[in-house]
Amino acid sequence: MFDFLEGYDVLGAFWTTVQLTLLSAVGSLVWGTILAGMRVSPVPLMRGFGTAYVNIVRNIPLTVIIVFTSLGLADVFGVTLGAADDFDALSFRLAVLGLSAYTATFVCEALRSGINTVPVGQAEAARAIGLSFTQVLTLIVLPQAFRTVIGPMANVLIALTKNTTVAAAIGVAEAALLMKEMIENEAQLLLIATIFALGFVVLTLPTGLLFGWLSKRLAVKR
Repeated sequence: MFDFLEGYDVLGAFWTTVQLTLLSAVGSLVWGTILAGMRVSPVPLMRGFGTAYVNIVRNIPLTVIIVFTSLGLADVFGVTLGAADDFDALSFRLAVLGLSAYTATFVCEALRSGINTVPVGQAEAARAIGLSFTQVLTLIVLPQAFRTVIGPMANVLIALTKNTTVAAAIGVAEAALLMKEMIENEAQLLLIATIFALGFVVLTLPTGLLFGWLSKRLAVKR
């Protein structure tokens, strides 16, 4: 029944999906945290930039962003990300960049909701003893905010895992691209779809269970 799988690197394709997810998760977490800091900043220019970025990028289809990283950044502006002579590596890095830029907006909003749960009195007390805004944010507010939004962050990570399939649009050899190739070459449509669907379930279900456990374990007691 599964003889048709010979010649296809299914595990390799899912490994590429895992790499895309992990690297994009790190990038979006870093950029999303910076954006969240901007959105609650006392500096109007920073608040304006953070708000504009989130509202614009979040409402652009991910496919458009991924294609722009390839046709816009790479072809028009010559951005190579250190992989000018390796098309596969360049496409992979551009996909990570696009996924990070897009997912960071959702990380930002989830984290900002967590920041809003921190009592204002704590920030005021910290400012009263001489801490700067950056110190208040990094030492007092963000540690509590991260613990509050573990559940929503799990949803963002699961969505990111599924969104990696869009990288196939610029030729990244992840699971969705291989599935498309297999459907074109084989007469096992239902079986192929089932295999890849189960593959994504295996990737996302443990994530939800782990983050659900962490959310209960690390919940802020108020």
